[in-house]
Amino acid sequence: MPAGHHGPPGTATRTQFNLGRSLPFLVLILTFAIDLITPDPERFDRLLVAAPALAAVTWSVRGTIGIGLLAMVARLVLGLIRGEPLVPDVVANEAVIAGVTAAAAWVSRVRTRYEQDLRELTAVAEVVQRVVLRPLPARLGRFDLHLLYVAAAAKARIGGDFYEAVRVPGAVRIMLGDVQGKGLGAVETASVLLGSFRAAVNDAPDLAVLADRLDEGLSRYGAWDPDSDAAERFATVVLVELPDGEDVARLLSCGHPAPLLQRGAEVRPVHFDDPSLPVNLAGLADSRHHIEEVRFGPGDRLILFTDGVSETRDRAGTFYPLELRLRGWAREPAEDVPALLHQDLAGYGSGGLDDDVAALLVVYPPAIRAL
Repeated sequence: MPAGHHGPPGTATRTQFNLGRSLPFLVLILTFAIDLITPDPERFDRLLVAAPALAAVTWSVRGTIGIGLLAMVARLVLGLIRGEPLVPDVVANEAVIAGVTAAAAWVSRVRTRYEQDLRELTAVAEVVQRVVLRPLPARLGRFDLHLLYVAAAAKARIGGDFYEAVRVPGAVRIMLGDVQGKGLGAVETASVLLGSFRAAVNDAPDLAVLADRLDEGLSRYGAWDPDSDAAERFATVVLVELPDGEDVARLLSCGHPAPLLQRGAEVRPVHFDDPSLPVNLAGLADSRHHIEEVRFGPGDRLILFTDGVSETRDRAGTFYPLELRLRGWAREPAEDVPALLHQDLAGYGSGGLDDDVAALLVVYPPAIRAL
């Protein structure tokens, strides 16, 4: 659940939906009553045409037509009560309401078709999300995983940020990355890299070989489909290996922001002596991948994040102070940190969150629990 959300999901939507469906009837009732008690020459019956127009926003085609017919009946009754001649006054006013009702029914049909298409696309997006960005388990091996993932595009479920964590023989391996750019091309590149990671993660002897496989996978995809946008994009990636029986973390960065290691209130970035180039740019330089090893023991936390977190700026142009925030949240339960981070980022950014955001908090539980 997104940070800052309270109450059962959908409560506000249902309230607005019921109000929208009731509004045409409120217009009919109020207009009829006010016109009935208002002496000539003041007339309010012409407002009855608003009822079918409002119905088109929330009602089906049949419902919209039904409300339009009710408006026509209400106008006819008011005309008869006032003793208006049937022709031309009553017929002319009925024709106006009928015309508005016909237009409203057409709008309702277009809207319902759009809503049906949107429901189908949403269902497809949910399936794609489960396949491309599978939910992470809350616990993997000895470690707890807590994820924050927010796509920048409105209504999107997947962006150019990607992640994966897998239990392999003798270790837990994690990848978190960020594709250059946004849009469907970035999603395509992310899916290729995730596929390459999943294909190689069990067999690669170390993180250096795994990083090479990511490069190879994207290069092969570009050769297979040279017109694909993915062939032109690069991605920053950080790989982590947490071996069984050792209180260490091995990390390899391909141009990615350095993860932060938290031990109590102490927070420091992992130092990379020789970070690699981003994936799909490795061919520009002849260099070998360098793996860093740091102590990672019971009670420690390691947070991996994309530049959607670190490069969020306030109105003064100041970058988001992630290290400072983590120190302040040192006593907070680890499972609450992603929600705290989401809420704080949304409030800190001058324009909200305008980039994909991914942050993965890896927790080595205290020794008493690890036993």
